[in-house]
Amino acid sequence: MLINIEMPKMGESLTEGTVLEWKVKVGDTIEKDDVLLEIATDKVDSEIPSPVTGKVVEILGEVNQTYEVGTVIARIETDADAATSAETKVDSAEIEPTKQEPPKPETHPAPTPAPGPAPASQPVSDNRFYSPVVRKIAHAENISAAELAQIPGTGKKGRVTKKDIEHYIKTRDTHQQAAPAATSIEREALPSTGLADQSAASADIVEMDNMRRRIAQHMRHSLDTAAHVYTVSECDMSRIKNFIARNGESFKSKHGHSLTVTHFITYAVRDALVKFPLVNASLDGTQIIKHRNVNIGIAVAVKDGLVVPPVRNAEDLNLIGISKAVSEIVRKSRNKQLMPDDLQGATFSITNFGVFGSLAGYPIINQPNVAILGVGAIKKRPVVVEIDGTDAIAIRQICHLTLGFDHRLIDGAMGSSFLETVVENLENFELDGIV
Repeated sequence: MLINIEMPKMGESLTEGTVLEWKVKVGDTIEKDDVLLEIATDKVDSEIPSPVTGKVVEILGEVNQTYEVGTVIARIETDADAATSAETKVDSAEIEPTKQEPPKPETHPAPTPAPGPAPASQPVSDNRFYSPVVRKIAHAENISAAELAQIPGTGKKGRVTKKDIEHYIKTRDTHQQAAPAATSIEREALPSTGLADQSAASADIVEMDNMRRRIAQHMRHSLDTAAHVYTVSECDMSRIKNFIARNGESFKSKHGHSLTVTHFITYAVRDALVKFPLVNASLDGTQIIKHRNVNIGIAVAVKDGLVVPPVRNAEDLNLIGISKAVSEIVRKSRNKQLMPDDLQGATFSITNFGVFGSLAGYPIINQPNVAILGVGAIKKRPVVVEIDGTDAIAIRQICHLTLGFDHRLIDGAMGSSFLETVVENLENFELDGIV
């Protein structure tokens, strides 16, 4: 019996996905829950498991092609019992494209010849998402970013589809012949980056992958939006590091995952956010959005970039609960099991570049948050301590913490007070009863 494999619905607001890589080929036998393919959306790349055990008899979804949710992209042959089980599972799952209301039709202009590249006096601003197949065609046809931005799109929210760019290519020559003088002037007016003059022998030119494009757009948007200001403090992590060294093995045996410094930092940040609710807020124009829940995003380095899924409702969790949530976030991130909805809703973010050896850094705020905490490497240092009223030199494990905050909402006094509260929480952590 044949089972149709459809493009899954990866999130409430997503209506399509792009096939990045098939992990099988026609004729292969695949077990239930083994990875079938990898897909990309405009939020996350995910590995999709097979819903059944069987033989792959047809692959319809082409690599780098974008398909609407519910489109059949492969077929697997299996026995009747397995097929019945799989159909039952799909019917009861969240992914039910056939039961959803069809999207309301949107009015878009029919594809027409584009007016050519934007004049030099008009800066190109194009925030549309382009699927890998559209970018591949644009690259093959030598269509610049400025020219691509002028192509009318008939897809959702004006997105350029494969048909749009193919239609544009067919009519491009006709338009360019009609206005050769303007095109020549525009090209002369454009500033040269020098990259076009490099020969193929002296440089390798590759297209950004889907994740890197998302990161680039998100970071550039944050720098253009928030008034970034930074403050830095030192934190003595000796008690926490020594506690982990003494109790790490017993904690892992009891709870099934390792105890790390990040868990303590997340807990300390949670307490500080409860005390300083504006640091947990967002801005929408001139409106301040005060979030009722504390959702702390944890930056996780993955193979092709960075993801920041949040620990949700951290205000209701103890250290054990936070440690479980963070460990699960890291596991899902590195196994490409995150869904787009897993990346939504962070109200504050933590990035630990110290695990790679950096002493300090100045991270970009994760929009729409108004602050982010950067954690540096923990290093043994000689410091001055007071023992029985007398100064002495001691070896302590010191960490630099950097708070980046949006000066549109948070002033220096609040930012500094918040960071010092995090430091105080860490240096005076109540360690009894954790294990």
